[in-house]
Amino acid sequence: MGEVTRTDVALAEARLAAARSEQATAQGDLAQAIEEYQVAVGRAPSGARAVSPAPVSRSINDAKAFAVRNHPAILEAQHSVTAAELNMMRAEAAKRPRVSLNGFVSTDQDSNEAAQLGVSIGGPIYQGGLILSQFRQVQANRDAARSGLHLTTLGIEQQVGNAYASLQVARASRQASEQQIRAARVAFEGVREEATLGSRTTLDVLNAEQELLDAETNRIAAQSSEVIASYALLSAMGLLTADHLNLPVQQYDPAAYYNLVKDAPSALSSQGEALDRVLEAIGKD
Repeated sequence: MGEVTRTDVALAEARLAAARSEQATAQGDLAQAIEEYQVAVGRAPSGARAVSPAPVSRSINDAKAFAVRNHPAILEAQHSVTAAELNMMRAEAAKRPRVSLNGFVSTDQDSNEAAQLGVSIGGPIYQGGLILSQFRQVQANRDAARSGLHLTTLGIEQQVGNAYASLQVARASRQASEQQIRAARVAFEGVREEATLGSRTTLDVLNAEQELLDAETNRIAAQSSEVIASYALLSAMGLLTADHLNLPVQQYDPAAYYNLVKDAPSALSSQGEALDRVLEAIGKD
């Protein structure tokens, strides 16, 4: 009808081809996401549903302070420092003299009794510097453990800071995309009304609608980024656990397991066989 030129038609065909290419890419990404979900969860997703970001209301300073106190990596490093300090105490004790007290009482069939009590004192006199060398070794190990704790703390604080910054960027991007959607919707409705009056072409309407769809797509991507960033912050703080997220899964309790087996009977006894059956049942759940 002479409304558009051949160039406009070519542009529309190019955009259609690009849209089909993006659709194929999105379908491939969806298939990969389904496979990853199935590996992580154990089943395929039942359907798409909205997911809210994790509740992270702390400031960056509060998040860092919490992570420094509770992150598993920091707790592990603290236990390593404690173990190294105990080894220091053992090495220091090896340099001191030792005192031991021993005794016994005996009787025979003739009712003859005998008793003996003795005290012995001993300690290292000269070992060619071996004891002092061992002491310096455990001292160096203690210093290394303390340095490891310091570096771990710095690394956790950096991870929390990076994750918090990513979350702030994702939130700002989502808010900007919402503003973009409102502006694009107003523009689309205006262009469509102008087209009914003959001052705009159909291609102009399609272009305005495409801008609105692009803005909505950007909002979906921003929402996804915000959700991922919120859980990344939980991970950096050491809170990405089944207990904190209140997941409906069986959780491993090391204290309960230790209490179960610390006085475990022999595997050859009936009590030991019963305990093994309990542990096997726990492993199957």
